[in-house]
Amino acid sequence: MDRFDRYWIGIVAGILIPGIFGLTYIDVMNLWYPLQTLQFQAGGVLSKLLLVSVFPDLALIFVFYTTDTWRLSKGILIGALPYILAALMVSM
Repeated sequence: MDRFDRYWIGIVAGILIPGIFGLTYIDVMNLWYPLQTLQFQAGGVLSKLLLVSVFPDLALIFVFYTTDTWRLSKGILIGALPYILAALMVSM
């Protein structure tokens, strides 16, 4: 597991996983109609969608933290920060 313990792998995973999970969540919950009709309001569905998409990253941080892959878990946290900051900016 030490060969995967790199910051850049964590950052790439931290950026890609929430995007993929968010698109899957939109598809499963049938949120395409509100997205197409621009019914996402500030502080409404969009900020909640951004926060929900970060949950897989938080689970991965926990898993990698408990397996002592510190750099990978820090990289995932850094990759998740843009989503968290975007959710905070939208909700204000």
